[in-house]
Amino acid sequence: MLVAVSGVGASLVQSDAGSVEIEDLRWETPTGKTMSALLYVPESATPDNPAPGVVASHGWFNNREMQDLNYVELARRGFVVMSIDMYGHGDSDWLVPGEEAVAGTGMYDAVKLMHDLPYVDPQEIGVTGHSNGARAANFSVLEDNEAAEPLIAAVLLVDNDPIYKNPETGEWVNVYGARDTGLIQAKYDEFFFRTYDENGVVLTAPRDYVSTDNAQSFLHFGADPSSFTDEREAGVYYDEAIDGTDSSRVIYSLDQTHPWSHTSATAAGDLVEFFDTVFESPNPIDAANQVWQWKVFFNTLGLIGFGIFLVAFARALVTTKMFAAARLPAPDAQPLAGRAAKLWFWGGLAVSAVVSAVTYVWLSQQAFTGLVPAFIPQTPPYFIGFWAAVNGVFTLLVLLAAWWFTMRGSNSGLAARGLWQGWRPFGAGVAVALLTVVAAFGLVFVVDYFFQTDFRLWVLAVRAFTPDKIGLALIVLPLFVIYFVANSVAVNVFNRVTIGGREWINTALLAFFNALGPLVLVIAQYVTFAASGHLIPGFGGIFSIWLFPVLVILPVAAIVSRKIYRETSNPYIGGLIMAAAVAMVSASNTLTYVV
Repeated sequence: MLVAVSGVGASLVQSDAGSVEIEDLRWETPTGKTMSALLYVPESATPDNPAPGVVASHGWFNNREMQDLNYVELARRGFVVMSIDMYGHGDSDWLVPGEEAVAGTGMYDAVKLMHDLPYVDPQEIGVTGHSNGARAANFSVLEDNEAAEPLIAAVLLVDNDPIYKNPETGEWVNVYGARDTGLIQAKYDEFFFRTYDENGVVLTAPRDYVSTDNAQSFLHFGADPSSFTDEREAGVYYDEAIDGTDSSRVIYSLDQTHPWSHTSATAAGDLVEFFDTVFESPNPIDAANQVWQWKVFFNTLGLIGFGIFLVAFARALVTTKMFAAARLPAPDAQPLAGRAAKLWFWGGLAVSAVVSAVTYVWLSQQAFTGLVPAFIPQTPPYFIGFWAAVNGVFTLLVLLAAWWFTMRGSNSGLAARGLWQGWRPFGAGVAVALLTVVAAFGLVFVVDYFFQTDFRLWVLAVRAFTPDKIGLALIVLPLFVIYFVANSVAVNVFNRVTIGGREWINTALLAFFNALGPLVLVIAQYVTFAASGHLIPGFGGIFSIWLFPVLVILPVAAIVSRKIYRETSNPYIGGLIMAAAVAMVSASNTLTYVV
């Protein structure tokens, strides 16, 4: 029911109750690659009444649906919007290393297609992108500058620096020419908007960006800062005639982080205001009037429904004759008895949380210096999987030590609690896990086919995928199996006890400790950032962002495995389900290079 409500509701929002036609595009571009995009065409856009067009792009390690707040709001205002999967992302072809600038990582190929659409005004085509999607916009502008007929009329960069200087001469430059150009800048951006000395030492923090020479040159249309004395401000449009054409520049400087723009009403409003200012909306609606939050609500319902389905379907399967071997009576949870048991329980949780945090930071410092083998096409899933596997092995060592010092030589009851019931129950459990994951993603494809939506909340997304993603998921699956199976055994066989006479408190506690290490890292990173304007030295911003979905997945893993275990007394089903689901989600929501 939640999945159905999610699909219908999200579809109604993104189609503006049917007044916007949505097309899922796949085409071979002039670059020779296959590109994927979502095209939003308002009913008011016709060959007789062409509308302004906007090509929008996500950032690195994301996909086209991450631009949902922007395409929803622009389309309902009458813009034709094409939200692309950059090359190497989503359903587009893999990216060849070193070809990031070719056709603007795909954005300029999309601009060419947009230009040829009969219901798009060819004189009013804009580009916008977040993070490396903004870099793609910069690449596209450079390529457009060399075209016999320039196609791009407006540029809005989001959370990435404009081009300030000629890289060959070091001179200040206006590469945007007469194009209307804007910038949405995060004052707490983890990557951009800093200035450096000749040794690479940071001189200014992102929150001070607007007063820097870089920002002032941008607002002065590429002029050398030594050539002017006035200081321009954020939120103000500045106009100048460039080659006889009126042009504008604006910077929106927001109190937010780099990934926040994906779920920011302020950023969405600024984007709408920019394109309304430079093109004029065919259907003017106040920038503060936004409905994309309802799409987020319905997408989130689907995400919750996906998680519930994993539990419900697995529990239903084990009640059938075919998979009955996977279901054994689960003993009641017992209170912790004895000082040694309590010491191992609480000590094991605390030490595991510390190891989780410490290993993450240490591995992050090795991630781009040899940790990820050159033959791995996707860095983030492998990195997270490797870190997970390290913690899975540590968990197994802690469990072994706990057994050795507190249970060895006694009737520990581990067998009765499902640690090992034989090959037949184990094999049946593996089959249940496999069928459950296949069925769950089947729902995702059904919703994608009928409603062109998926299940997501900010940086956590469960989406339909192309067949190549299955092979990519299989590469990292063993790493996730090590962690999630070890975690399920720990949660259900060793640490399933009552606290205050209630098992649910134990479940909640274990869910909390699952995520405690990453939670401490995220809090430390952003408290430091807010206080100083700088990140923790040695802890790169991308790695704290990669922890955002982990903060949801790890507690959910404890709950899912516990719910299934209580019905089956089999700790392997829940662990395998989570491993397969996380591997598939990771492989279908990141950057893929040709190796």
